[in-house]
Amino acid sequence: MNGAESLIETLVKSGVEVCFANPGTSELHLVAALDRVPGMRCVLCLFEGGVTGAADGYARMAGKPAATLLHLGPGLGNGLANLHNARRAHSPVLNIVGEHATYHLQYDAPLTSDIRSIASAVSASIHTASSSQTLSQDGAEALASARTGMGQVATLIVPADAAWGEGGQVAAAIEPPRRAKVSSEKIREAAAALAEGRAMILAGNEATRRRPLALAAAVAHKTGARIATIGRNPRVERGVGTAIVERLPNPASQQIKALEDVRQLILVGEEPPVAFFAHPNVPSVTTAPGCNIIHLASVHDDIEDCLEALLAETGASLEDLPLQSLDRPELPSGAITPDSIAAALGALLPEGAIVADESITVGRSLYKATAGAPPHDWLHLPGGAIGIGIPLATGAAVACPDRKVINLQADGSGMYTLQALWTQAREQLNVLTLVWANRSYKILRDELSNVGLPNPGPTALSMLDIGNPALDWVSLAKGMGVDGRRVTDIDGFVAAVREGLAMKGPYLVEVVI
Repeated sequence: MNGAESLIETLVKSGVEVCFANPGTSELHLVAALDRVPGMRCVLCLFEGGVTGAADGYARMAGKPAATLLHLGPGLGNGLANLHNARRAHSPVLNIVGEHATYHLQYDAPLTSDIRSIASAVSASIHTASSSQTLSQDGAEALASARTGMGQVATLIVPADAAWGEGGQVAAAIEPPRRAKVSSEKIREAAAALAEGRAMILAGNEATRRRPLALAAAVAHKTGARIATIGRNPRVERGVGTAIVERLPNPASQQIKALEDVRQLILVGEEPPVAFFAHPNVPSVTTAPGCNIIHLASVHDDIEDCLEALLAETGASLEDLPLQSLDRPELPSGAITPDSIAAALGALLPEGAIVADESITVGRSLYKATAGAPPHDWLHLPGGAIGIGIPLATGAAVACPDRKVINLQADGSGMYTLQALWTQAREQLNVLTLVWANRSYKILRDELSNVGLPNPGPTALSMLDIGNPALDWVSLAKGMGVDGRRVTDIDGFVAAVREGLAMKGPYLVEVVI
């Protein structure tokens, strides 16, 4: 057994089932090992940003790591933006990055780079194999790191001679550390703060899953507090039968307004809210001055146990909690607008859907309109690095092949990683992609006035315009092997969505706005 085979077998025996890959010469022994060791599904992506975004989407829905296989430092660098998003989503991801053979590094060949420095921007831990005999153990340790807490990014650097060298041995699986319990003192402190009034529980990350969010909402219902999330969580379980929760707006001025009366803010799996960007004469911190902020549970703590304890401390009960009822909008007609799109999706969203949302500006009405739809999952953009939507949907579809994935995709950010459509076609993934074709970086047009530039000139405006020439998303999709159609009115949109929902396999709708 060589080092590569020992690594793959160790990962398979430790529960890793999927590898998203864009390999090169240095990784070919790892690629060969994927053939020789059964149990690992290998999914080819044409660009490393697709690899890393898909690994993020898979982890969010599967609740466990996928591996990535990347070619040297440049390949890792190409995937960095979506690894940033995975880090912010606290997704468990194991990067396997090939490296030149140890004896070859001294010659500074063209693709030689400082892989460790590149990885350090996004990795909670970095492991470098020293030989074929130690590679599997290094892999087991890196995997345990990725599975720590809610999840994190771990990187394993594999020199080519460690992969092809003989003497590999399968390593035992390593269990990650147990998640920390929140102390009874913190529980009592939070309960006392809730009793003060003018309180809000701000839930994030794993606290937005069905049961933890219901526990937090039950406490809020009992104590008269507000219960909220911010629109950048990795996965929110919502729809009929889930807790009714408000969502804080992302724009800083609106968030400041929403939080102005809160005097006790209890954070569960969340950090203190701040503005996404700095703007002239707008505070960076969006809570009111003097607001008492209590860090009840960190993202890596045992959040459900914490909320069970807070439920008992406050005397709250899940039985008394009002839950979301079925409440769909009427199907709209007429022109395509953000509001008519929202109403149509609220009326059509199927039970069990997974929504990968990179809508940016067009999607601001969608969340409210879909709150009363059948139960579904909503995947946000926690890290803010655009170009994740299509790969995120790809990974989610690999994790959940029996569920319909709906990618709500801004056109500008979709162009960053549209190669992932090819992977959807190759794997016949059950993804409906809805592209909002407003043919501009509209979020940046909106930001011009926020940063004190209300009257931009023609050069500035041209940098935000992607309509000259206009992108043809239907042709782009067909070039990747995905069928699609273009719609220009809401009746056509409704018909196209129904068609896409009924299909097995990928489908794309370009929505001209």
